[in-house]
Amino acid sequence: MIILVVNAGSSSLKYQLINMEDESVIAKGNCDRIGIDGHLSHKTASGVKVEKDCDFPTHAEAFSCLVDALTTGEGAVISSMDEISAVGHRVVQGAEVFTKTTLVTDEIIEKIDELRELAPVHNHGHALALWACRKILPNVPQVVVFDTAFHQTIPQKAFMYGFPYEDYEQFHVRKYGFHGTSHRFVTAKLAEIMGKDLKDLKVVSCHLGNGSSITAVQDGKSVDTTMGFTPLDGVLMGTRCGAVDPSAVTYVAGKHGFGVSEMDTYMNKKSGMLGISGVSSDFRDLDAAVADGNARAALAKDMFNLSVKKIIGSYVAEMGGVDAIIFTAGVGENDRSVRWDVCEHLEYLGIKIDPEKNKYRGKQMDISIDWARVRVLVIPTNEELMIAKDTERLVNEAKAQ
Repeated sequence: MIILVVNAGSSSLKYQLINMEDESVIAKGNCDRIGIDGHLSHKTASGVKVEKDCDFPTHAEAFSCLVDALTTGEGAVISSMDEISAVGHRVVQGAEVFTKTTLVTDEIIEKIDELRELAPVHNHGHALALWACRKILPNVPQVVVFDTAFHQTIPQKAFMYGFPYEDYEQFHVRKYGFHGTSHRFVTAKLAEIMGKDLKDLKVVSCHLGNGSSITAVQDGKSVDTTMGFTPLDGVLMGTRCGAVDPSAVTYVAGKHGFGVSEMDTYMNKKSGMLGISGVSSDFRDLDAAVADGNARAALAKDMFNLSVKKIIGSYVAEMGGVDAIIFTAGVGENDRSVRWDVCEHLEYLGIKIDPEKNKYRGKQMDISIDWARVRVLVIPTNEELMIAKDTERLVNEAKAQ
């Protein structure tokens, strides 16, 4: 079975074509700058690269270009879209409406679009991509995988905020959590590596990148996570401030004369590692600045590492113990200084990493020191493969009915 995985944003459409027989990526790419002008980046497994400017007024034109890239020209990898068995879509926000992977219908797309108020940057783009895909591939089954679905097992005592209860009932204000597909993939991989049932493990999964979230997984279920009503909450991130005193938000907004949307942009795009360091949101740039003696870059990294450490400690307390810590995503997989600083002084919990093992980047491995009771692993995430697997399973189940 060949599955096309689509990850649409407000102005982009990323894709991977995956052969499920061996789980290999046949081709991948990105249709960028939708609604502005348009650019396609396409790469095949054989190494052929295609870069071209296109006209992408909407997601429909971007999807048509994606089809052309896969089927025509030097980057073609299939003769026609008839070779694709199904399309799997990542959707950021499913709220309490969607608690599991779902087959796409017109009604499902409309409901996803209705949830745009909870994820204004993402859900409308998802809906547009879904409509475009159904128009071009009307007979190909499509599946949506929700980032929030994995976190629907979080108990109410952990997902509620301290606002009046009516705000939850009327406006659905609660913690939803994100990166669920990534956390689900790496925790399943962890159980496989350790040769244990995930239901028998207590795990803290650290998805650390430009956007970061940490999730407590107990009995195979998410029981708490750092991102909240939106992906802004939680630890310090590349350009996001993470958790701050709510009164600081209103105070800073008043000092700058910001309206609601301006303050939202300030917290999401101009804060975090970028705002603290004044250098960059990219951890590689920050490491270079730290090496050059930049105190603010060093401060930003120290703040980030401390915020992750504090969450790990709180989740160990929440679960009553921990069996494994996972580091994943761009920073978690590649920044050894982050892993070292986060785990430093956690020996009392049975956490201690081996400095030699920790030198590796982007490689799946147990980096714990031999005697450590709690295992610390680096596990590269693969959200696209997780989406493809969900899609394959659901389509096969539908065929069997």
